[in-house]
Amino acid sequence: MAAHVTLGLIRAIFLVAAVLTSVRAASAADVYQTSVPYAILVDYDSGSVLFEKAADVPVPPASLTKMMTMAVVFQAIQDGKISVDDEFVISEHAWRHGGAPSGGSAMFAELNSQVKLSDLMRGVIVQSGNDAAIAIAEGLTGNESSFAQLMTQRAKEIGLTSATFRNPTGYHNPDQKISARDVAKLAAYIIRSFPEFYPIYSQRDFTWNKIFQLNRNPLLAMGIGADGLKTGYVKEGGYNLVGSAVQGGQRLIVVVMGAKSEKERGEEARKLLDWGFRNFESRLLFDKDAAIAEARLFGGAQSRVKLAADGPVKILVPRGSTERITARVAYQGPVRAPVEAGTPIGRLRVMRGETLALEIQVHAAETVEQGDLIQRALDGAQELVISLFKAGAAQLKAGALKP
Repeated sequence: MAAHVTLGLIRAIFLVAAVLTSVRAASAADVYQTSVPYAILVDYDSGSVLFEKAADVPVPPASLTKMMTMAVVFQAIQDGKISVDDEFVISEHAWRHGGAPSGGSAMFAELNSQVKLSDLMRGVIVQSGNDAAIAIAEGLTGNESSFAQLMTQRAKEIGLTSATFRNPTGYHNPDQKISARDVAKLAAYIIRSFPEFYPIYSQRDFTWNKIFQLNRNPLLAMGIGADGLKTGYVKEGGYNLVGSAVQGGQRLIVVVMGAKSEKERGEEARKLLDWGFRNFESRLLFDKDAAIAEARLFGGAQSRVKLAADGPVKILVPRGSTERITARVAYQGPVRAPVEAGTPIGRLRVMRGETLALEIQVHAAETVEQGDLIQRALDGAQELVISLFKAGAAQLKAGALKP
């Protein structure tokens, strides 16, 4: 959200920035280096970004694309539109373009065979089968192009602003791109939204048509608590990997993109995970239901409404550092009464140095009814003055912070 307001706008954007108490922060991230051109390391529970490198640059995803393919499939199953027992036909196109004749990664399903969706899902996730991905796309929407439109639409709905998909496989297309940050968001979305299907990503091998294939994710065999997710490669973009691992109850998500080799992507992903687990600790910024800020309210029985997050606000910070953290609450106003508790109002952004450590939604923590006629008239006049001449400001509740 913008950090300033253009004078003359009728709808102002209200901002508040406050320096939090001396919470330990980012010196460890300042000294860590990775050889891959695009990378990000994220704490799953808090959403804290522990490390990033060119994480907002859209690049070719290669077979990481299949994560979005599966996200669409998982949602369709959850919505009751399809079943894991439904059978899909391996068409001539799926077989020739994605199967054995293609020379790429394949499930090796036979031409014109009918395969249960549950098996195709493993073919996509474990074996990175292009034939399986194409068969699913054709079965659900008739062709790859229509399915890719559905993928892009769904990506936008879940907040993947950099993502554009042109096929369900990851075959190179110059328009098919996504940033490392959005890949991490997609991984977190899959883990959180589809717990019944996520364990497939940890399956170490899968056999189909009497052909045994190991999972292509090298992190699964490294003994570091990894349980997902996906690898990918196209010559135009290099070697990619998104992984997730759990140690001591803490889950981290790592994304590396554009590596020069399979070895580099695996080693760099492992080193980032090791570094994250060793060097960071959790800090509580706001208790559950604590008032984080107050937003100016027009036409209400009171002049301000308290804002809160959905739960405790935590970030991970480097051990032993004393750099301060800054926070900013931004919302688009004016906020008009009546306002019900739970109504989304704006976003809390927590910065660790130049790194966006956390961004979450904040909502009204209380219900505020409309004021009487006189109060609404006074607020109406005041709203016009504020809208035309200055940006209003909410006040961050510094007292609610936890050191």
